[in-house]
Amino acid sequence: MTSTKSARRPHHWRRDLIELAALFTAVAVADAIANLIGHQPDGPYLLIASAVALAATAAFHTWWARRHSHAPPPSPDTGIGAGPGLPATEADADADAAVETVLWRMRTTVRDAPGTLAALCTALARHRVDILTLQTHPLAEGTVDEFLLRAPAALPAQQLTREISAAGGSSTWIERADAHDLVDTPTRVLGLATRTALDAAELPLALRQLLGRCTIHSLPALSITGRPTGESAPVEGVLEDTVMRLRDPSGGVITVERPYLAFTPTEFARARALVELDARLGPRVPRREDVLTLPEGNEITVRRADRDDLDAALALHGRCSERTLGLRYHGPVRDADRYLDHLLSPRFGRTLAVQTASGRMVALGHLLWDGDETEVALLVEDDWQRRGIGSELLGRLVALAVEAGCESVYAVTQAHNTGMVAAMRALSLPLDYQIEEGTLVITARLAPAPARQSDRPTTTESATPSGAPSTSRPLPRTAPAEQRFGR
Repeated sequence: MTSTKSARRPHHWRRDLIELAALFTAVAVADAIANLIGHQPDGPYLLIASAVALAATAAFHTWWARRHSHAPPPSPDTGIGAGPGLPATEADADADAAVETVLWRMRTTVRDAPGTLAALCTALARHRVDILTLQTHPLAEGTVDEFLLRAPAALPAQQLTREISAAGGSSTWIERADAHDLVDTPTRVLGLATRTALDAAELPLALRQLLGRCTIHSLPALSITGRPTGESAPVEGVLEDTVMRLRDPSGGVITVERPYLAFTPTEFARARALVELDARLGPRVPRREDVLTLPEGNEITVRRADRDDLDAALALHGRCSERTLGLRYHGPVRDADRYLDHLLSPRFGRTLAVQTASGRMVALGHLLWDGDETEVALLVEDDWQRRGIGSELLGRLVALAVEAGCESVYAVTQAHNTGMVAAMRALSLPLDYQIEEGTLVITARLAPAPARQSDRPTTTESATPSGAPSTSRPLPRTAPAEQRFGR
């Protein structure tokens, strides 16, 4: 920085006298050398040769200066040249590439004032942290800055959080990221909007991917018994710190909770836009159909099902035996019909139907969102069992779960239901078995185990979020009035 006084330096007469004295001294020295050499026999030739040599030296120096830059050497600490804006050398770049790095997602709140973001960037640069993406979420007071960072693996999250706090950030939150987070926000939002436009069942999944680590409750307007639940929300929705409530286009309320991190108005506006898009497009399910041939030669069609197939599903119930319905619903058979309208709703999962060449529905497969996990359930008409239909449905449901980003799927059945057990084993996936009060729960792991304790989100708040998941999972309800869409 240059002060005002140094920027307006006065013109001193002493400087002029010094320059004139130097000029006269140079002339006197040149005259003395000329008189000394010029009186020699070869003096004139020596003077001419000296002039030519000086001219050649000056020309060579000019050429060399233009060909090779004279940037100052880089600083050993930062890898940046001593002058402003000068890049690091290739050797420093290679050294940075050799350092093992990790990706972090970080949020912090700063004052809405000039220079606050620069202070954060300077603090990150001191530890050789690269900022890959940056989003800003304006608030009534202050701004939430969300970063995607590439940091040295040796830099712990706690130290990074302390540095950000020292630079002016507050309520700092950080968690590990992966390569999927490298997609820029506009591209990701457009992709989620496209998926929502093609399939109504994508709305809960799109909201979860848009808002990150959160839990989504879908509360229907009517219970399974047909009574009003009293759940409603205004058209514009409600935002309350860590909870947002949106009106479900199919009736009821969609509640999104994130106990450890408050939602910003920007996130609330994005979620409302997705819900509004779903409401404008109305009910829709992809009508793709796959025709398969069974071993005995009969052709069946596998397709997506929704509430328009309620009558056909009720007819399927009527043809199934009490034993088959009891294995599927684990409760009184007379209540099974009540579940169908709920199970066929795309808000609570995805349903695949199998029908014969004559159009008769003979099997249903459900993929139901249940918090952090996903349930699979099958119902095959008695006359069509033991033909491979259940295995075909189960394989397709698992593929849908993988596509939705689920880490595992589980099936609730009885130990003597050998058909379901065999179908789960045929998936060739790691399986866990759990028996509770005579009920068998088989869990198939689709993805690696969750991050270790050290990789979980950290925050500068001292309070620990409530509602931590338990180590043992209770048996799920067959047809809950409330469905949750966890991380």
